[in-house]
Amino acid sequence: MSYLHYITTNAEAAELACQGGVRWVQLRMKNTPDAEWKARALATQAVCRRHGATFIVNDNPRLAQEIGADGVHLGKQDMPPAEARALLGPRFIIGGTANMFADIERLVAAGVDYVGLGPFRFTTTKEKLSPILGLAGYADVLARCRAAGFTVPVIGIGGIALADVGALRATGLHGVAVSSAIGGAAAPAATAALFVEELTKPLAVETA
Repeated sequence: MSYLHYITTNAEAAELACQGGVRWVQLRMKNTPDAEWKARALATQAVCRRHGATFIVNDNPRLAQEIGADGVHLGKQDMPPAEARALLGPRFIIGGTANMFADIERLVAAGVDYVGLGPFRFTTTKEKLSPILGLAGYADVLARCRAAGFTVPVIGIGGIALADVGALRATGLHGVAVSSAIGGAAAPAATAALFVEELTKPLAVETA
């Protein structure tokens, strides 16, 4: 499981992110004709394979199965994770979206491989935004996950900037997912490398 998930709509952006060290790419398409969706998925998958990156398709388990993607990410309104698992089998990675602890309970029970928890702050890249969590929200949800004995990786998402990474990791997040923070940067590959560096450095340990 990668610490840094990059979300994009095209292969060109995925290429730049992977040049910077991204090794987990999610293709997020909305309201797109099937033929175009498949074409973009195949192109982005080719980029990921060249770089040894995991390739995840958003919302579309059947397309993931058809092209042999590594997995699928499912929002709350998408196919239920258990149904997707029955379709795809044990080899495919299945991730799910959560906004609160009850969502994570449901996703863990359904056998997902990771959870995207958010949003951290307001973001324009997602319609129908769920209530914003902030640092306090993450700390509370992740503390409840630890108390419940959950070990599924939880990834923060939603308006996350490079300067947020240290504080977010301190809440117990496994990593972060970003889109515009890399794709909209003046130098996407260099920015991706900074995210990778920030996410892989040792966490500071508090001393009494």
